Amino acid sequence: MKKILTLVFVSALGGLLTLGGYKFFIENETQPLAVEQSSDLPVFVPTNNTITSSTATAPDFVKAAEKSLDAVVHVKNTAIINAPISMRDLFYGRSSQRAQVGTGSGVIISPTGYIITNNHVIKNANEISITLNDNKTYDAELIGTDESTDIALLKIETEKELPFMAFGDSDNAKIGEWVLAVGNPFNLNSTVTAGIISAKSRDLTGQHQQSFIQTDAAVNPGNSGGALVNTNGDLIGINTAISSQTGSYIGYSFAVPSNIARKIVNDIMEYGNVQNGILGVSILNKNSREAIENKLNEIEGVYISEVQEDTGAEKAGIKPGDIIKKIDNIYIHKFADLTGYLKTKNPDDTVNVTLIRDGDEKTLPVTLLKPTTTVVEKIGFVKNASKKELKNFNTEYGVKISKFADENYKVGWNRVGVEEGCIVTKINGEKLYSVDDAQNALRTRNPREPLQIEIINKQGEKIIHSFR
Repeated sequence: MKKILTLVFVSALGGLLTLGGYKFFIENETQPLAVEQSSDLPVFVPTNNTITSSTATAPDFVKAAEKSLDAVVHVKNTAIINAPISMRDLFYGRSSQRAQVGTGSGVIISPTGYIITNNHVIKNANEISITLNDNKTYDAELIGTDESTDIALLKIETEKELPFMAFGDSDNAKIGEWVLAVGNPFNLNSTVTAGIISAKSRDLTGQHQQSFIQTDAAVNPGNSGGALVNTNGDLIGINTAISSQTGSYIGYSFAVPSNIARKIVNDIMEYGNVQNGILGVSILNKNSREAIENKLNEIEGVYISEVQEDTGAEKAGIKPGDIIKKIDNIYIHKFADLTGYLKTKNPDDTVNVTLIRDGDEKTLPVTLLKPTTTVVEKIGFVKNASKKELKNFNTEYGVKISKFADENYKVGWNRVGVEEGCIVTKINGEKLYSVDDAQNALRTRNPREPLQIEIINKQGEKIIHSFR
């Protein structure tokens, strides 16, 4: 028992000695030291105490969609085509003609039933039918078309006023602005997709003939002729094309600006055709050898390489070498900006052209004139002929060939004695007194019939050729 008590006492004493040694020798040596440091940094980090939300307010498309859906229609085009003859056709004596149906979209632009769509939606149609959003179907009359802008105007007759969309101002549309595409892709009626405006004045041909609004709103086959709408529900474009290697939407779509479409429609309704006003200048294409050699690719604006005779530009004092920077209130960065704005104007309209000449800025008023040159298929460029030129060919009417479209046409016509400077007198039997007559003859001809062209060559011989 004594041994046990002794062992407990020794253990307790050892523990007390160990604890005392730690407190005296070790803990005193590890006391923290106060160290002063000099620093130019602030003693606190400034922070923004304002509470912000990371979620941006999403655009509201509901009202815009509601204003659009009932005004966008389904367009069905029925054309009769010559199909390949099969053995069954020969055996049963059946015709090789077949009905081909195409579909697209259109936009009602008046309560009385005028509808705008794309020319390619109704091209070669024998019958056109319109289905409204309430599923009522009507036969449509083709009022007129403009192939260069791919715009067509239709009309349906109804007993009641129709919901319609008013044209907005496409010049005020901004890159980055939200838009809706409304139409009937893949026959899915009343479809709405959203995106932003990706670019303006986009030309897909490289010929400076187009000035599309580019968007990333999803557009597919069947959307053609439908509405491009801003968040206010204003019609700012007619959906026309997609950029695709597959035939379906992969990223970008293109719309005819509403200001151009409205002008085309007004001209068709008032004159029966499109009245174009020209400035009368030729532009040096960027990336051409001449532009690169003269370091003109770096300029902001368009460089005038030639001023045509007897045009508004010549009369106003515009000269080769001038750089157009602005027309009216529209800034001109490239040729598509210029042509796109001019397509909204008529002959005899006056525009204010702001240009740079020798480093100085000038603004000149220019009166637009009717074009004196047009393109005739299978030939090329033709222009109005003077009385003296007509007299030299012993004719009272005709237009002059100014330039063949390509070398193949030139070689082909040269074989029968037709050269540049010869006179085209008739197209499909219609006498030509001006380039307007040539445009009308081409526009109104039946595409299923041969194109017949009559020309007087420099030997005074009358050449008549038919193209199928």
